[in-house]
Amino acid sequence: MSEHGFLRVLAVDDEVPALDELAYLLRADPRVGRLHTAGDATEALRVLRDADVDAVFLDIRMPGLDGMELARVLGRFAKPPAIVFVTAYDDRAAEAFDLGVADYVRKPVRPDRIAESLRRVLAARLVPTHPAVAARRDRQDDPTIPVELAGTTRMLPRSSVRWVEAQGDYARLHTADASHLVRVSLATLAERWADAGFVRIHRSYLVQLKLITELRMTNSGYVVLIDEHELPVSRRHTRELKDRLVRAAKSWS
Repeated sequence: MSEHGFLRVLAVDDEVPALDELAYLLRADPRVGRLHTAGDATEALRVLRDADVDAVFLDIRMPGLDGMELARVLGRFAKPPAIVFVTAYDDRAAEAFDLGVADYVRKPVRPDRIAESLRRVLAARLVPTHPAVAARRDRQDDPTIPVELAGTTRMLPRSSVRWVEAQGDYARLHTADASHLVRVSLATLAERWADAGFVRIHRSYLVQLKLITELRMTNSGYVVLIDEHELPVSRRHTRELKDRLVRAAKSWS
């Protein structure tokens, strides 16, 4: 980190107007002590070869090596910089939340969102015990998912998801007090989250196994109970679910 706690930041975007606007907003914030810019991933890597950087504000869709691929490269650095994705799209959210980014900002960029991103980056860098640091350490066990809430992108911990409902090419993530629609298929989440205890109970439902409080037969077939919500269990998933519940009960007892 640079002197007086100011941050060294690299902004990367292949569109000149977007890069100029992002650079203007970053320079206007007093927490930014030094700002580098790059028009693509190759130029960004040249900057990072010659300069220490605390955070990279990074577009996703770029020619050549895109932002997601660059973020994976940066994650292998001995001291990886914080990553803030700045994008007009959400169609690669399933990849983004696996990377444990510091923030996910949607274009057009607003000054208050840049300020919030810098606050998260600075807090994590200045305070080793800050929750943001713990979140980054634990991201492999509990990755975050970028979701839209009142026009703002927030990072939702996977651990807060109770069950997932398929809605076409999208998935609705249900938490204890809200739901969020994300552009990722239920099949993709079922594959990615299997090791985290999520099980498929129906072609339209994925649930956190440990949160099932009841499995019972109704006139229309089996259902499970989660947070007093009844969710259907398809015939083809019933036997596997029963076996999983029995094994889970034995392991918890």
